[in-house]
Amino acid sequence: MSFGARVLKTGIAVTLALYLSMFLNPQSPVPAAIAAIFAMQPSIYRSWKYFLDQLQTTTLGAIVALLGGMVLSNEPIAVGLIIVLVIMICLKLNMGETVGLTLVTVVSIMEASGDWHFALNRFLLTLIGIVSAFLINITVFPPKPKVQFVKQIQNVFNSMSLLLRTSISDEIKEAVFRDEKSNLGGSIKSLSDKYNLFEEEQKKMKRSKFSQTRQMVVYKQMLLSLQKGYEVLDSVERHYFQAQRSPELDRFFDTHLERLIKFHEHALLKFEDKLKPNGEEAEQFILDNDHFMEQAITEFDVDQNGMLRLSIVAAAIYDYGYQLERLNRLADHVHSGSDDKDSQDHILNWIKWP
Repeated sequence: MSFGARVLKTGIAVTLALYLSMFLNPQSPVPAAIAAIFAMQPSIYRSWKYFLDQLQTTTLGAIVALLGGMVLSNEPIAVGLIIVLVIMICLKLNMGETVGLTLVTVVSIMEASGDWHFALNRFLLTLIGIVSAFLINITVFPPKPKVQFVKQIQNVFNSMSLLLRTSISDEIKEAVFRDEKSNLGGSIKSLSDKYNLFEEEQKKMKRSKFSQTRQMVVYKQMLLSLQKGYEVLDSVERHYFQAQRSPELDRFFDTHLERLIKFHEHALLKFEDKLKPNGEEAEQFILDNDHFMEQAITEFDVDQNGMLRLSIVAAAIYDYGYQLERLNRLADHVHSGSDDKDSQDHILNWIKWP
């Protein structure tokens, strides 16, 4: 985890939990701090869900631990048995994410061998920590994965375009290429995580309107286009340079890649409403992408060493171009100003995720 708002909020939540717990138990406020650390989540929906789930499992765990302490005392084997029982119950309730903090509560309660005053104290301390984390998460720099996603798209594209432009020409140093490609993979994974967060938040907490559904379609296609571009880099690294190639073949691949990058850039600019819709450019792009694949299939010498590897690279490039054409079509629809029912149905019907 890199330093960011979530790290800062975790510290604030722990501080708040410690201060609040001192009113309840000045001698032992640590359980509240532990609960606050566990309860900090990356989205408001997950914070609320964690709060509800943790409340249920902690209550259940506290009751089981209290009864276990009364019947079995606090012998190590008894603690172990109760731990196994609580884990099984949490998993049965599909609340596995809350197991960690629940088990901390169980162990601390069983330590008192059935003292319900101690059990209640530990339960309240845990609740203070959970509530502290929830309140801090929704009031201090509340998580906005959608805003972060949009801001990060352009930066990820800039990194990817540099690698794509220099991959076939072999201008970039190998060590730099590997490092940049690794960073790019991490950035795309981060984008995917952010998309999953706000998709989950929209489905669970809001009633989807058409405009919101259209946004999700747009963002998913943006992400998919970047993923396909990364697959091109991966196929180039794995297969391209292991095949026998001529300077003409290098230019053939490099020229089309440059065409794809430019088209990708134009599509993103359209989403920012900086470029006019250009149907002729899109039609020509489709023809160029189809021609590239046809030429790759018909003109490669299959008897030449490594041509099958080059066909893998060509297929990855063609698929990248195909997803860019879909992205561009979405960009044209978004700013077309047409919100009638037929247009809405048309946009949703032609989007079929692979």
